[in-house]
Amino acid sequence: MLHLINRLKTPLLSFGGTRTISQLINMEKPCILATTFGAHGGINKCFAPVVEKHFTIIPYETFLPHQKNLSEQVVVNGGVGVDHLDIPMINSFGVKVCNTPHVVDNATADLGMGLMLASARKIVEGHHYSLTHNNEDLPESSMGVDVSGATLGIIGMGRIGYKVARRAQPFDMKIFYHNRNRRKEEERAVGAMYCANMEDLLQQSDFVMVVVNLSPATQKLIGAKELAMMKPTSTLINISRGLVVDQDALVEALQKKVIRAAALDVTYPEPLPIGHPLAALPNVIILPHMGTHSVETTQIMVGKMVTNALAVLGGNQPPDEVKV
Repeated sequence: MLHLINRLKTPLLSFGGTRTISQLINMEKPCILATTFGAHGGINKCFAPVVEKHFTIIPYETFLPHQKNLSEQVVVNGGVGVDHLDIPMINSFGVKVCNTPHVVDNATADLGMGLMLASARKIVEGHHYSLTHNNEDLPESSMGVDVSGATLGIIGMGRIGYKVARRAQPFDMKIFYHNRNRRKEEERAVGAMYCANMEDLLQQSDFVMVVVNLSPATQKLIGAKELAMMKPTSTLINISRGLVVDQDALVEALQKKVIRAAALDVTYPEPLPIGHPLAALPNVIILPHMGTHSVETTQIMVGKMVTNALAVLGGNQPPDEVKV
């Protein structure tokens, strides 16, 4: 996340070293407050030059002791989801909030398919066996299930859900989807069938992929009741937000084999604490929210963040302002 700072009264440590206020002014660059480099949610150091072309970067830990001397104009979030931001409160201070929509769609859909394939074909287990095996016989537990010809249920047919469906087509998958509103154009394009009731989708799908935004209406959308509706041979895949799934109910469902497996890019909290019950289960794959974590996607994302910040700095309407 980037915060545009339009005023600096005190010398601060920037990304390139300590600079005085006069040096900053002479650079003719506004300052950017960035989350700690390389940390979760921060800017990777390899992308710092993209930002530094237009701004002087101030790491968050340097900002904290001097925050009374700074004022902000815009908060720019990398990614689509802004559920972690209190937008009305931020706006009440005259600060705009922007995100980077559309950029993350392909990378997130790719990862969703990757999780489905990895879980179905026991790819992680196979890797571990190759590194640690004592004999040449594959254990029966390493036998996976086919993705080709299986039924995929997509909960949330937005941009990412639609791109998941497009990727599932070449696997000859039967595609169901549940959405608040029927998406007739999208369903025709991918040969999907609309389920007005999520129950119908859960009961018929071999793989259930959750691709919804987090909101009060979707928090714990998948709980014990919904998991019990799924086939005992089915897999739950979550690439949305951790809080969309009741994690305690999921642990119990996996332990009791109510469903076959789960593959998660998101959890709560993130990352999961070491020793969490979910991590101890053999029928789950857990990633540390890597849906957008690719070089190409992040490069474009950082570029859009800079574009939005520059628009506000120039007194223009940012292209990706989030309004509530």
